[in-house]
Amino acid sequence: MSKKILLTTIIYSILSLIMLPSIKGVESFAGCEPKDIVNHVVVKLPEPKYSSKISVEKALLERRSIRDYKNVPLTLSEVSQLLWAAQGITDPRGFRTAPSAGALYPLEVYVVVGNVNDLPAGIYKYKPQGHELVRVAKGDKRGELSAAALRQPCVKDGAAVIVFSAVYERTTQKYGKRGLRYVHIEAGHAAQNVCLQAVSLNLGIVVVGAFDNEEVKSIINMTPKEEPLVIMPIGR
Repeated sequence: MSKKILLTTIIYSILSLIMLPSIKGVESFAGCEPKDIVNHVVVKLPEPKYSSKISVEKALLERRSIRDYKNVPLTLSEVSQLLWAAQGITDPRGFRTAPSAGALYPLEVYVVVGNVNDLPAGIYKYKPQGHELVRVAKGDKRGELSAAALRQPCVKDGAAVIVFSAVYERTTQKYGKRGLRYVHIEAGHAAQNVCLQAVSLNLGIVVVGAFDNEEVKSIINMTPKEEPLVIMPIGR
C-alpha cells in the first residue's frame, strides 16, 4: 500500500469516528440507512412502571378484543408502558419483554399517533435502547391505515395504533426456513404482552391481521426488508 493511500485511509477512519456519535440511534435501526433517521424528531419516553394493582391472572381473565373507543386521548405514560410491554429491554444484556429465538429480535414496533397528550400526531418508531420514539412521518395517518386494513373503523378510532413488523432475515440467517415460524411465535408473544398491559391500564385493544401488506408498508415508511405482521388499535 502506498503512503498516499495509507494516509487517506487513516484520515477517513478518523473522520468516521468523529461523525458517528452525532447520528443518534443509528445502531438500533438495523436495515435503515443513517439518512433515514438522522433528521427525525426523537422523543424520550417516561420510564415504565414494573408493578400494578392488577395481577397477571386478573389481566388474563379480563382480556377481550375491544373495537369501540371513546374520543378521549391516551397519555404519553400509557403509550410508554404499552411499547415497553411490546419490546422493552428488561436486562443489561439486552433481553426484552418477549422471548426471541437466539435473542435475534426480528421485530420492529411503530406507533401511529392520533390522539395522545403531549405527543403530536404522526408515525413513530420505537427504539428499545434508550426507550425512545423516532418520528418517521408527520400528521394523523389513522385514516389511511384504516383504509389499508379493509376500512376497519377500530383502526381509525383508536387514539393510537401499534404496528409490528418483522425483518425475517435476522432470524432465518441462523435458523433457515424454520426461522419464519420463530418470528411469528415471537410476534404472538409481543402482541399478547401488549394486550395484557392494556388490561392493566384499563384500555381497550384488538389485534388486527387483515390488511394490505404493501399499503401498510408504504404508510408506515417501513424499510424494504420489513414485513408488517400485526396492527393493534388502542383506546379508552
